[in-house]
Amino acid sequence: MVLLCLLLLLLPPALCVSEPALEPCEVDDEDFRCFCNFTDPKPEWSSAFQCVSAVEVEIHGGGRSLHQFLKAADTDPKQYADMVKALRLRRLTVASAQVPAILVAAFLRALGYSRLKELTLQDLEVTGATPPPPREATGPALSTLSLRNVSWATGGAWLAELQQWLKPGLKVLNIAQAHSLAFPCAQLRTFPALTALDLSDNPRLGERGLTAALCPHKFPALQALVLRNAGIETPNGVCLAMAVAGVQPHRLDLSHNSLRAPAPGAPGCAWPSTLTSLNLSFAGLEQVPKGLPARLSVLDLRCNKLNREPRPEELPKVSNLTLDGNPFLDPEGPNYREDPMKSGVVPACAHSALAVGMSGTFVVFQRVGGFT
Repeated sequence: MVLLCLLLLLLPPALCVSEPALEPCEVDDEDFRCFCNFTDPKPEWSSAFQCVSAVEVEIHGGGRSLHQFLKAADTDPKQYADMVKALRLRRLTVASAQVPAILVAAFLRALGYSRLKELTLQDLEVTGATPPPPREATGPALSTLSLRNVSWATGGAWLAELQQWLKPGLKVLNIAQAHSLAFPCAQLRTFPALTALDLSDNPRLGERGLTAALCPHKFPALQALVLRNAGIETPNGVCLAMAVAGVQPHRLDLSHNSLRAPAPGAPGCAWPSTLTSLNLSFAGLEQVPKGLPARLSVLDLRCNKLNREPRPEELPKVSNLTLDGNPFLDPEGPNYREDPMKSGVVPACAHSALAVGMSGTFVVFQRVGGFT
């Protein structure tokens, strides 16, 4: 971990010396990927120096506190700027630790001199108040930021505070198992370049939480919205939330939710004219929901509970319709009707649970291009 390596350079030598033990860090033969797992009661922190030449680095802190590194947080990062600029690091994962917010700020400030493109924070507890933000963003110029099960002492204000340390240009934001997605919209800045927002694996989110998370006019460039396993109940509710936020994505993923028909008397909604792809797979649907966009390029209805083939009037005008895995296409089911465009072999849907918990942005829609 670049943070750990940098802090080790600044700490007294006594903290870097321990008895010989099993190395917690391993680097592959190409010096491309480095993995560290500091689970030992007295971790060999200096093993992280092996990661200095790696492009991908993943560090697990064993759930311990990194408070001992606080004394290095006030060091001027310009002292080691040249070293950080020389690192090959492009993708970094930091997981399983208790991290003071002051140290997070120092971490981002140091990474501001790096060429890091993708940062993942996972299973972290960020403690204490966040220091005052800089006058201008001094952190890394990330293209992708992913957070999974990260708690912040500042509650819902965490995204606005984190955003102030990052240089503009973030394209993909993934937030899973969040403790709070009720962002104070007045504090949140616009994400001018963000094209993909993934809020999957937040089962308590729902349409109401989505409305609170999608701060109006903060995501003007959004093209892909992923809401897998996010407590969504109706596509219409998502449409209304998007209308309030003023977002007009091209692709919407509502798979792995228990979808149902809108309640009688529910307000209608005009879908964004930009929407061309809608994923409603693994949603427990017994019929095609009413009120879908009138025209789509892609409609995914795989692995639902459709007992008959949808009639044309029940569907949007769609170029690419996927119905695999529904009962009416099951060769062993009573309502089987072979699709003339298929071989008759229906793919199994039993492993759908494996997809839940995976970030939909990378799997379904896009991956940010190569590193430079």
